Amino acid sequence: MLAKRIIPCLDVKDGMTVKGTNFVNLRQAGDPVELGRTYSEQGADELVFLDITASHEGRKTFTDMVQRVAATLSIPFTVGGGINELKDVDRLLSAGADKVSINSAALRRPELIDEIANHFGSQVCVVAIDARMDEQGWTCYMNGGRIPTERSLFDWAKEANERGAGEILFTSMNHDGVKTGFANDALAQLSTSLTIPVIASGGAGAMEHFRDAFTLGHADAALAASVFHFGEIGIPQLKDYLRKEGIAVRL
Repeated sequence: MLAKRIIPCLDVKDGMTVKGTNFVNLRQAGDPVELGRTYSEQGADELVFLDITASHEGRKTFTDMVQRVAATLSIPFTVGGGINELKDVDRLLSAGADKVSINSAALRRPELIDEIANHFGSQVCVVAIDARMDEQGWTCYMNGGRIPTERSLFDWAKEANERGAGEILFTSMNHDGVKTGFANDALAQLSTSLTIPVIASGGAGAMEHFRDAFTLGHADAALAASVFHFGEIGIPQLKDYLRKEGIAVRL
């Protein structure tokens, strides 16, 4: 059995890590360089860095910040925000990223997935999907959850898979920051319908929620932010708990 991954996420705005609820009401959570170093030392399996206003503000991800975070890490590092073309990917990989996460740009121009996969390899391309459950079902959103699209979660994830994405990072906007658990039914549907790993995001509030994402949602990895940033859950303790629950994790 492949080990399940625990992934802290640094949502960065104006050079500081922030965290909100349902994508709004952001509060500061610390220096991304220090947090990245801490998580690497604590045994996180990967780190995700998202420049959360880059697409909305129409600018590129802060390359110097990526370099500073990457210099402290000994674990795989995924960077997202404002990535629209291959030279953005090249710039971030050169700055120390191992993978890039694309979201809004892929929804606007799906061929970007093919281009990244063909040029750098599928393992570099993480397609992040922010989706909200409404009366129509799961609707995908762009620009940090600000703009609804015509795309449904499952159709878009399947297309991204077929175009060459290496992983899907699914954030439930309904569950984000609420700390009542991940969207396990949607995760299970994604995990059974796709041929690539699925990362769960949105809703972690207790160690049991990670267990459920793996056992009920069949996720390959679980991503969280505030429970790690504010010391509510320690990564070593979480991994020990998961191991005792019979879930394979790297210790």
